[in-house]
Amino acid sequence: MLTRRSAATAAALTAAALTLALPVPAYADGDDSPGAHCGLFTCQVEADSPGSDGKAPSGHGGGDNSGGRGKKSKWSCTYKRAAPQPPAGSLDWEGHKPGDGAVYEQTCSYGGDSAYDVIRMVWAADPPKGGVDPAVLAQRAVDKMRLRGPAIGIVPKAGDKGLVGLPVWMWTTTSPETYGPNTATASAGAVTVTATAKVSQIVWDMGDGHQVTCTTAGTPFKASYGKQSSPDCGYRYRHSSKDEPGKKYPVTATSTWTIDWRGAGQSGQLTQTRQSQTQVSIGQLKALN
Repeated sequence: MLTRRSAATAAALTAAALTLALPVPAYADGDDSPGAHCGLFTCQVEADSPGSDGKAPSGHGGGDNSGGRGKKSKWSCTYKRAAPQPPAGSLDWEGHKPGDGAVYEQTCSYGGDSAYDVIRMVWAADPPKGGVDPAVLAQRAVDKMRLRGPAIGIVPKAGDKGLVGLPVWMWTTTSPETYGPNTATASAGAVTVTATAKVSQIVWDMGDGHQVTCTTAGTPFKASYGKQSSPDCGYRYRHSSKDEPGKKYPVTATSTWTIDWRGAGQSGQLTQTRQSQTQVSIGQLKALN
């Protein structure tokens, strides 16, 4: 049974009103529909949960995820120590006294969908183990970073025309979103994961069947460099772009982000890619007679 306590007075609420106000989670096909039994101050709702044979989220550590019917439950629960702790005599202590264990906020989600979160206060003698996968939190941290493809810098730039055989310079403007490093954290209950992302390489598809792999952000071009080649990320076209659509080569820059994460005594690495595109016009130098 899942118990949720109302802070309203007995005169203000009725059992019927409480029954209508409570969110009831969705259940897998074949599961029994949950029942809600409400008094003036207490509602008891039956719901499938891990390790409780298809009943409510268990209060003290969650048990296993197998369920009594031999199938894996879709419920997962996390725990956060209540701060401040409830006062002595609170029903949240379940008959225990402050200092005898602690009260935790338990959040249980059905199928990973936060729309079906069930939250309640539970007492536990020892800190319960929240069913949180640190790798999942790492991905949530990455989502916060808003990583993007390279902020392309290229010479010849748009509106200009390069020449066959002359150096092309490629680079990306560096920022936390376009090159890194970029750091973010994500938490669930008592578990916090920190992830740091940085571009490890950029692959430039030059649009003529050739690619250039650069392990740096590249060097921005300056007029004073003249006809020098880029020291770390450059290219030379062998043919003009006159036969290409729009008479330009499509250039695609694909950055590979390497993401290291750490938390809850674990660590790992993720890899993601992002793309940006531009175009260059390359002409043929004509010999003078």
